[in-house]
Amino acid sequence: MATPSSVHDLSAIIPLGSLPTVLVTSPDRGFKTIDEFVVAAKAKPGSFNYTSTGIGNATHLNAERFRASARIAAVHIPVKSGPEALTEVMSGRADFYFCPIGTALPFIRDGKLRSLVISAPNRAAELPDVPTTAEAGFVDADYALWIGLFTPAKTPRGIVDRLHNEIANTMQSANVRGKLAALGVVPMPMTPEQFGARVRDEIASNETLVRAAGIRPE
Repeated sequence: MATPSSVHDLSAIIPLGSLPTVLVTSPDRGFKTIDEFVVAAKAKPGSFNYTSTGIGNATHLNAERFRASARIAAVHIPVKSGPEALTEVMSGRADFYFCPIGTALPFIRDGKLRSLVISAPNRAAELPDVPTTAEAGFVDADYALWIGLFTPAKTPRGIVDRLHNEIANTMQSANVRGKLAALGVVPMPMTPEQFGARVRDEIASNETLVRAAGIRPE
């Protein structure tokens, strides 16, 4: 996730990939579709809650963007780690969590979690029957989690270009592609300029979301 300091202190080199997330809930809650989930949340405003791995981080903003689009009220319960967040959902103490697909998948396959909607532009190959937020009718609801490489600001252009080209070539190898795919990472091919523009746009979008949601640091 980009922050304001990313623009001034760092030079964007290349994204290593995006990590689509999935809204997961406990099967014991009985929801089989995202529509059932949203209808239930609207029927009892404020009775639902969700967890994330910290106030203002990507999993928090992911849930807030969806919540705003779905127009549901839900109480935020931050925890310290992804495993703890998953435990909160599986135990029923939290109603939902937007978890990276690669992390959630083993629990979904074991029947410990139910996947209701994907927060990404496209469906996930690992969960082909789960709709995206857009397919489910939620406008501007998906939130991009990604990982990328940066260098200190004002790094010479020649070094930026060499780093980008070397990493881009490495990421084309079948071995690397396979390892990233196993982790649920989706390729994000971009030039340094495109990546830098993406970071600036995301910072502006996050600032708007944070203000609208009234998110304040701990």
